[in-house]
Amino acid sequence: MSFSFTDEQVEFRSVLRRFLGDKSSTNEVRRLMETDDGFDEEVWRALSQDLGLTGIHIPEDYGGQGFGFVELAIVVEEMGRALLCAPYFSSIVLAATAILNGANEDQKRELLPAIAAGDVRAALAFTEENGRWDTAGVTMTATPATTTRDGYELNGVKSFVLDGHSADRIIVLARRPGTSGDDGLSFFSVPGDAPGLERRLLQSTDATRKLARLEFQAVPAVLLGNEGAAAAPLAKTLDQAAACLANEMVGGAEALREQALDYAQMRMQFGRTIASFQTMKHKAADMLIDVELAKSAAYYAAAAADADNGELPAVASLAKAGASEAYMQTAIHTIQIHGGIGFTWDNDTHLWFKRAKSSQVFLGDANYHRELMIQRWQD
Repeated sequence: MSFSFTDEQVEFRSVLRRFLGDKSSTNEVRRLMETDDGFDEEVWRALSQDLGLTGIHIPEDYGGQGFGFVELAIVVEEMGRALLCAPYFSSIVLAATAILNGANEDQKRELLPAIAAGDVRAALAFTEENGRWDTAGVTMTATPATTTRDGYELNGVKSFVLDGHSADRIIVLARRPGTSGDDGLSFFSVPGDAPGLERRLLQSTDATRKLARLEFQAVPAVLLGNEGAAAAPLAKTLDQAAACLANEMVGGAEALREQALDYAQMRMQFGRTIASFQTMKHKAADMLIDVELAKSAAYYAAAAADADNGELPAVASLAKAGASEAYMQTAIHTIQIHGGIGFTWDNDTHLWFKRAKSSQVFLGDANYHRELMIQRWQD
């Protein structure tokens, strides 16, 4: 594996950073936090149609750009750095990847071009009110519909669905009644305005990342892929998403680290900058080590996702666990370095702090992923 980016990837990152610096200022982040949809339609159009980011890892056969997970990781890292408010992770990293992994060829050609073009925003609904990230927590049932020959009806509740309240298309994980664990799990496609579907935006700590509760009452659905065969595609999707989330988190951690250093070099105390104090030097060194180690693991996981080899399950969990702790600890250090103003609403640090906290538990916390990593390396 190569751990250096190509000249083209470096230039791609530079273009992204300029775009996001212009479109995702902290004032804009604060504005979008207060809205229900949580994103700007014009910015979404620009990143999908002008930059083609919504199709970055979708193959050209399905209307995408045909790049890989390394390029996707660069995108989400820069979005995490800028704290972009947009349904990108839900639609592209989760839903589109689930379709790539779990749908048949005809369904991919039907669903993916509109997602790649940014015309359809999708969401992946797999977690439920029990808060579990594994298949044992899935209780939603799918039964053959009585009104159509090849349709299904979904009954149950999905919760903590990223951008589920505003998605045009929802990819739902459900099981055949009477099954448990990995058995009987299938993916289904449901329009966002399907009859019997009730969607409600949840109040959460991190308003930059919208979560929703979806209640299904005999909601008509279309089976994706083969019935009862979703366990393996789901596991692969979550591993790839964990690798991407790790990259998003190191982007945010790097932004916080830079903010802390800039403030420490500006803030004067006792006639000198606080950056000259030994304690501050220790914190700066700790943050640098934490963030760089997390970056190495995140980049490795993205390369493993591209290689599509047996390493991905273990290294994705390794990267997610490391990035979770590095992001959270960097956020704590940054607030401490800012002193009293670091705890105020007017200071921007709390925006990244809350994203660090929500990302820490999203897709499973560090303890969950370390346990997974141990199990997978033993296998």
